[in-house]
Amino acid sequence: MNKSNVGIIILAAGASTRMGSPKQLLYYQGENLVNRTIKNVIASVCNPVILVLGANAENIRNHIHETAIKILENPDWQLGMSSSIKYGITEITENYPDLEAVVITVCDQPFLTVEIINNLVTSYHSTNKPIIACKYADTLGVPVLFNKNYFLKLANLTQDMGARKIIKTYTEDVLSIPFPLGAIDIDTPQDYQQLQEK
Repeated sequence: MNKSNVGIIILAAGASTRMGSPKQLLYYQGENLVNRTIKNVIASVCNPVILVLGANAENIRNHIHETAIKILENPDWQLGMSSSIKYGITEITENYPDLEAVVITVCDQPFLTVEIINNLVTSYHSTNKPIIACKYADTLGVPVLFNKNYFLKLANLTQDMGARKIIKTYTEDVLSIPFPLGAIDIDTPQDYQQLQEK
């Protein structure tokens, strides 16, 4: 599949306070979560790939071997996910003005696949819906694709609001695709233990 005119932002700036250590660097199936996510994203049709780091940025950066990505460090990461979304969106609007949409994803969904990401982009092109979100555990969430008409709204999110706020506000613009394993994310040592036992 050829590269598309859809970029992707990986949010990896959180401090993992409930985990007690950077969850970006937790290992699953022989690879840490951040590199696992990067590998899937690079193999997808999305380009450019923008990774937003914050807490533990230097430590995490030292573990990333992939050079085909743009790494940003968000100095305001303590302000929550919205500040990292804003950082990524600003980078895209300033340096990649021709992109028509962006996918926003996180690095603590261990079951994210290339297929899921490509499915977002394919669904976007085939339905012309401006927001394509993943559906799991009775909710709609990341990874999620937004048409560029939403970039300003994304850049104006405040506090710890993620992209879900926009999904909920503009339900009539949203198409969902199933990603049942998207419900599994790693926030606590218990989550991680359960993942390893699966």
